[in-house]
Amino acid sequence: WASLSRWVNGVQVVEHEGGHLPFEADISSVVQGSPGSLCRITVALNNTLSPHTLPPGSIQYMADKSRYPKNYFVQNTKFDFFNYAGIHRPVVLYTTPAAYIDDITVTTISSDSLARVQYQVSVVGSTDSSLSLSLRDQEGKVVATGDGPEGQLKVLNPNLWWPYLMHENPGYLYSLEVRMQAQLDGALLEDVYTLPVGIRTVHVTSSQFLINGRPFYFHGVNKHEDADIRGKGLDWPLIVKDFNLLRWLGANSFRTSHYPYAEEIMDLCDAYGIAVIDESPGVGIKLPESFGNRSLQHHLAVMEELVRRDKNRPSVVMWSVANEPASELPPAAHYFKTVIAHTKALDPSRPVTFVTDANYALDRGAPYVDVICVNSYFSWYHDPGHLEVIPLQLTAQFENWYKTYQKPIIQSEYGADSVPGLHSDPPMMFSEEYQQAMLREYHSVLDKKRKEYVVGELIWNFADFMTNQGTTRVLGNKKGIFTRQRQPKAAAFVLRDRYWRIANESSCLPPATSSHSLFLK
Repeated sequence: WASLSRWVNGVQVVEHEGGHLPFEADISSVVQGSPGSLCRITVALNNTLSPHTLPPGSIQYMADKSRYPKNYFVQNTKFDFFNYAGIHRPVVLYTTPAAYIDDITVTTISSDSLARVQYQVSVVGSTDSSLSLSLRDQEGKVVATGDGPEGQLKVLNPNLWWPYLMHENPGYLYSLEVRMQAQLDGALLEDVYTLPVGIRTVHVTSSQFLINGRPFYFHGVNKHEDADIRGKGLDWPLIVKDFNLLRWLGANSFRTSHYPYAEEIMDLCDAYGIAVIDESPGVGIKLPESFGNRSLQHHLAVMEELVRRDKNRPSVVMWSVANEPASELPPAAHYFKTVIAHTKALDPSRPVTFVTDANYALDRGAPYVDVICVNSYFSWYHDPGHLEVIPLQLTAQFENWYKTYQKPIIQSEYGADSVPGLHSDPPMMFSEEYQQAMLREYHSVLDKKRKEYVVGELIWNFADFMTNQGTTRVLGNKKGIFTRQRQPKAAAFVLRDRYWRIANESSCLPPATSSHSLFLK
């Protein structure tokens, strides 16, 4: 949604601009009454997108009464997924003591023999509080203790957080228990919060992406929060199914295209060892007016909300501030320099990027990113039907970007639509065979360049998803390697064979089973 207002018993308690990220309000003053008394909560959502919202959009009124009903208008957008409205995620009422733990920030520095867990804790409601901290391993053993609002915990011989297929025990999480005691009006108040902590480091060189000092290659997917029946709504069985498919596929990563995903999804990424490029809702920034100060200030606020929510997650290895903006426009230079610098100031521990489809020589935001993320659809949107152009054009794409910027590159999108069950020999567009052939052409170039400076590949898309109705979309976007119902297309097996091969080449793990069963073993 673009904005939300909430009333409790007729009193407005909060107003928030933007969707996807949490916000809250203290309603203590408006719910006073006898125990068991009823309370009315009213929520008003406005899903209208303007040039200054994230994502942006515009309203077009159709004044020709001979063609359109009275007051007819359409919401125009510059992105290719359905603009769902409504409340998609849980709404929670919770209580705190009068003094409580408000925020915790954790960063980690590690080697094989010693890790340092640096922490900052903020308390609200008291200036006279004491804090004690204990870090426990997965067996419940206390491995480090500390006190005070900031400091560091030293962990000997730590179990590091590793991505899936990079270690035999991926996604290792410690538990940091923070306990507060405070005196307030003669009463002793206590608050306890337990935070999962993964110990890991992220570092970027001119040609590598390093996790815990080891080269990491993103072999993963782009996703959407989208499925039958629930649309964008949180659906636990669907989430579990998706993670089982990611593990079957051998995917070690995904990008939250093109907005922050639900916290429940991020929890599983932490626990399963799925590396995440965490993306803001900055998709479809195409109009010149969307690069002005009003839009910029909102974008900065959104990045503050995103970093505050996900800063402690080991699975989040990079921030993405936007997807396919008009970064060739002159104001894009100041805009992205500012947004990226602000994000780095909020969190110096992670690299920052945005995803581009602009020409390498014209992109005004690329100088400020740590990793070049490039989307391209050779033989689909460009030279459609001509698979033979991919080796030449994709090779030139990589070499031009690297020569210009000397930064590691991720092929952040590539793909082709396929209609399930549509077959063609020779491979024709929209057939399952064409999708397979297009993947293999891209992979042949990626296999060469990943030995140099390409550090990842993310297929578009994990599963088919709904879009606005249009002449190029038949019940949505069909670039999924799984259908919208999560059934595999032929391309899923091409990708599975590839991802397990890459994982086996770069680790000491046992080779993947040759079975193509969709059940985890």
